[in-house]
Amino acid sequence: MNPSATMLSACFYFFLFASFFINSTYSASSSSSSEHISYNDHCSSILPQSKPTAPTHFHLIPDLPEIHFTGGDRLLRRKSANYTYAYYGKSLNLRIVSDYYDTEDTGTYQVQGIVSIRRPYTYEEGVRRNYTYGGTYHRRSRARASIKFLMKGFWSENSRKLCMVGSASYADDSTGKMINSDAVLKLKYASKNNPTVYTSIVSGTLESTISEENDAGYFDSISIFSFPPTSRYNYSIVSKEIGKPISSSDYGQLLELEPNQFCAVIGWRSISMELTCREEHQYCSPFGSSGRFLQLTPIDHCFEGDTKFRFTARFLNISYEYDDGSFSPHSTLIGEAAWDDKKNVLLGVACRLLDPLNHFGDAVGDCSMRLSLRYPSILTLKNDSKIVGEIWSSKAVNDSEFFKKIDLVSSDGNGVGPYPGPKYEFTEMDRVRKSCERKAVKKKGGIYPDGLSYNMRLDMSIKNMKGDLAWGYATPIFVGNDSYQSNDMVFATMSPSSSIVAEAILQPVNISPVNISYRISINPVHQLNSSSWIPVLNMSTNLNHQVELTAEGVYTSETGDLCMVGCRKLVNNPTISSDCEILVKLQFPPFDARGGLVTGTIKSTRAKTDSLHFDELFIQSAAYYAVVAEESIWRMDLEITMVLVSNTLACIFIGLQIFHVKRNPEVPSFVSIAMLLILSVGHMIPLMLNFEAVFLGNHSKQNLVLSNGGKVEGNEVTVRVITMVAFLLQIRLLQLVWNAKHSDASEARGWNGEKKAGVFSLVLYILGGVATFLLNWTRNGYVHQGSSSNMDRFTYSLWGDLRSYAGLILDGFLLPQMVLNVLVGSAERALSHWFYMGTSAVRLVPHAYNQYRMHNYPKYDLNATYYYANPAADFYSTAWDIIIPCGVLALAVVVFFQQRHGGRCILPKRLRGLEMYEKVPAVEI
Repeated sequence: MNPSATMLSACFYFFLFASFFINSTYSASSSSSSEHISYNDHCSSILPQSKPTAPTHFHLIPDLPEIHFTGGDRLLRRKSANYTYAYYGKSLNLRIVSDYYDTEDTGTYQVQGIVSIRRPYTYEEGVRRNYTYGGTYHRRSRARASIKFLMKGFWSENSRKLCMVGSASYADDSTGKMINSDAVLKLKYASKNNPTVYTSIVSGTLESTISEENDAGYFDSISIFSFPPTSRYNYSIVSKEIGKPISSSDYGQLLELEPNQFCAVIGWRSISMELTCREEHQYCSPFGSSGRFLQLTPIDHCFEGDTKFRFTARFLNISYEYDDGSFSPHSTLIGEAAWDDKKNVLLGVACRLLDPLNHFGDAVGDCSMRLSLRYPSILTLKNDSKIVGEIWSSKAVNDSEFFKKIDLVSSDGNGVGPYPGPKYEFTEMDRVRKSCERKAVKKKGGIYPDGLSYNMRLDMSIKNMKGDLAWGYATPIFVGNDSYQSNDMVFATMSPSSSIVAEAILQPVNISPVNISYRISINPVHQLNSSSWIPVLNMSTNLNHQVELTAEGVYTSETGDLCMVGCRKLVNNPTISSDCEILVKLQFPPFDARGGLVTGTIKSTRAKTDSLHFDELFIQSAAYYAVVAEESIWRMDLEITMVLVSNTLACIFIGLQIFHVKRNPEVPSFVSIAMLLILSVGHMIPLMLNFEAVFLGNHSKQNLVLSNGGKVEGNEVTVRVITMVAFLLQIRLLQLVWNAKHSDASEARGWNGEKKAGVFSLVLYILGGVATFLLNWTRNGYVHQGSSSNMDRFTYSLWGDLRSYAGLILDGFLLPQMVLNVLVGSAERALSHWFYMGTSAVRLVPHAYNQYRMHNYPKYDLNATYYYANPAADFYSTAWDIIIPCGVLALAVVVFFQQRHGGRCILPKRLRGLEMYEKVPAVEI
């Protein structure tokens, strides 16, 4: 029989056996977990039990892409003071096993499934963080973060209901004891054919079958919701609203959207809106005092030509809701919306959700809420909302659920697609001319970035008068009459076939000053309370602790000077006004500055006695221009070439030394093993750090695409392969020397000298390591004492300093050889001139290149990507780049004279006598 066929057959049968075993194990465990729970006691009113007949393999129950839930606090982990907790978000998932069974009732099937609940908090023991130049390393121990219920029950295709019972076992956090919880899952699925807003939701409960609340296995009931997408939805409610008259605020001219623009602008992204009240004592939420922001999220995928969509509307207390699993049916609406092309308005109908604990099978309640959204065609400094609208109740005024109209605004454009048409009116230019002094243009001034370039976007640090830092960003809105586009320069990982046009603008488009508007967001660091950072600005922070400013002014591309007047919102619940007495100044560095810093200030122009006055803020941002990025690409390309050349030369020099050792059998006894070990480790460490790049197929290629099509591909595999060749050659040389020392007749003398040289070198290295540790400790102590800001208290990494010290040891690789020559007193030519001089040159070139890099490339480099002369792998500075080469050259010169005039030629004459006596041969009598 063919051996390959035999092996294939064996693998096939093994796979079948494994599948059968796993499936049988699950079925047995599921059955045992649910047998002690009576199905009829908990599910007969939802879906009566039916006798299974035969298995079927049809997958009948629809998958639920996302499940929202609330309740179940006793199942979710509660934080304890004894542990460090990490927040991962909570989730609930339902997985139906593929084994279905037909039953005696047509359309009813017996099914099995797993309900997994991930707890939001996971405690960590012994978290250790080590900050290095290369990143952050974590060592942590996590507890089990999920609870799995093994369920068994029935599904009805006719009623679209699912009911299952089962149990789960999990450990108690405080005692470590295992807890068994029994539960029943009840779900009502969406209708299969033409569902409406009332029948398009999956809702249900997960309840404990244990009635005693004091029982450890008891948990409070969980309400479950899911909004599955469907392509057969019946827009039965919003269609009736199209054409009805709408009384709304005057928003001026509105944008007109074509049907083919609807999906790109509205139909596929979440929209966050801020609620503002029209009356002073009105709650800005249909639900009373809770929820200051409204987030609209489409449910179905939007196809070209669509002008309708389903949505969920969540009332939140933060403007940008990340997926943390939080959900409340009492502050969430479901609805449908359609675009009215005659009025240029998006009309929507929203319905309240009902708690399935009290209304199983009826998930949607009252649908009396209406909303409308519009897109203004003209934006100004004080009215910069890209989306405006209202939400109101269609109920009678005397109804308990009636509420007055609430305005919706989106001042930051979150969730707004790249729709065409809006214009910006600069309404505050008279104030700008009075507040901003125009700088004189030098005849031979530098070239500064253009107003429409990517360089005008800033990620910045903002410091107050106390020295406390905050982070922020600034993005242009309009430059002149043009809407700012963020694709002027693209940094991306792309395939070579990708075509991206990126403008690396070196010459200004407008010689004269150009009008420009900005949006600025300031985020105080998490260690600082935003109210204590600048108390006055606390009136302008949203519930996400962000201070938002809008500004407009003049940018002079001849001088890089940007001067603007700004406005900030004053949040006084429930009304919002603005403070527009703000002056923003920024100074961009020229292109020939090769990067540098954008500096500036934000200050209040009000009198210091004014309650809205705030102290001056200082801005810094690293400028990284397109021309500088192109130079950095050339730099990285050059560095990759230099690494390849250096490693290739190292292979050649090691090969010449191996040839030298084999040609001169007496030489290996006088070669320092400690020196070879240092060189071997120097080649081994890069291989260990990049093991996956060589063997695991993670061929990290970093591509940067610019307008000229230039591209850098950092193919680490080629570099590591050559490094591996050098490492293997170095190991072979070490093996030859080791074997020679063992077989040499003068073994005792050679090994004694080797041990003494190794001990002496090791003592020097330890003393150097202690000095490095003390220097690190001293610098950290000095920084902590001299810093007033939490963010200024940068801690120098001990690991980073030790790593640089290891590079210094590698630079002085000849030190053990020099010491061995002195101790042995030999004049043998142990090392080939090509080997030690060539290797010394390879160690010298990075320091010379570092000086070239410091004077010709920007200080603030992209991602700090270094392929050659990595500052984290050695000591690099103007002083070190002089000291280290001098030391390397001195060692090479000493070894040269030792091999020419004897190992002790560098010692005083009175210490050389021993060497002369050792050269006199013994005479036998």
